[in-house]
Order: sequence, then structure tokens, then C-alpha cells
Amino acid sequence: MESALTIKGQITIPKAMREKLHLAPGDKVKFFLHPDGSLAILPKLPASSLRGMLRYSGPPVSLAEMEAGIAHGATARYRRYQRQK
Repeated sequence: MESALTIKGQITIPKAMREKLHLAPGDKVKFFLHPDGSLAILPKLPASSLRGMLRYSGPPVSLAEMEAGIAHGATARYRRYQRQK
């Protein structure tokens, strides 16, 4: 498939591609230029589309337990960083 570049620097994404990418008017896309000169166009997905992607199958935890886990992870990362200096 091909598309022409307008004088304003715009291109029309062919209908078949828009349908395959589930693009609608107003949607945003990201352009990636590969080292070999090829171009990739991907839909820019909102963060809300990631909801439910990662599932937690363990027992429920309290906010205090979550905060303690975050603090533990941050401390461990800081110590690894300090050892690398």
C-alpha cells in the first residue's frame, strides 16, 4: 500500500490499515524510524488500555503492606546502586 505526502506534510493512512490498527478519527499514532530506514507506525495507546494486563493472584494485601514492599524494594535498589559506586 502507498500514500502520497501532501504539501502540508500529511499522509492518509489507507482504510485497510486504519481498520487493522483499530484507528478512529482523532486517534494518535507513533512513528518509529528503524536504522535500516524503514518506518513503523503504531497506535498510541492510552495508559487505561493497560488496565488488567497484569494480574495478581495472591492474597489481598493492605495499603500498609504495599507501602512496606515499595520501601523494601527502594532500599534494596539503593544499596545495589551504592555497591556499584
